Amino acid sequence: MARIRIDCPDNFSFSCQIPIRINDINYGGHVGNDSLLSLVHEARMQFLLHHGYTEMSVGGYGLIMADAGIEFKAELFYGEIVNVSVAIGEISRIGIDIYYKLEKQSGEKTITVALAKTGMICYNYPEKKIAAVPAAVKQKLTGS
Repeated sequence: MARIRIDCPDNFSFSCQIPIRINDINYGGHVGNDSLLSLVHEARMQFLLHHGYTEMSVGGYGLIMADAGIEFKAELFYGEIVNVSVAIGEISRIGIDIYYKLEKQSGEKTITVALAKTGMICYNYPEKKIAAVPAAVKQKLTGS
């Protein structure tokens, strides 16, 4: 069976630390897959806020998730702190690929917990239709 492989960019422009809460833990005693996607969501929100945006206000439009992929590498447990690095990938006419690298410290060692990618689409919520990524947003998020 083919497995998802996330090929992250080499450089991440933003990172934040997120503590693992008790409600992130599943019956297996570690962070559940649904909670990992929630951690990615929190990191995306912090990344957007860093750039002066929210998911509901990115250059006059909102963002809606079109797809998500996660490559699990190691477990996370209650009380640990995960460092989530965020990078922008391809920006198409209507969408933005966002990559995430989740890592934790174990003594002196950095352990990659997961790699993830979300495909975010610009969306005009009042009109209920897809919108083009504004040029100013592309420039601000990529620095070009």
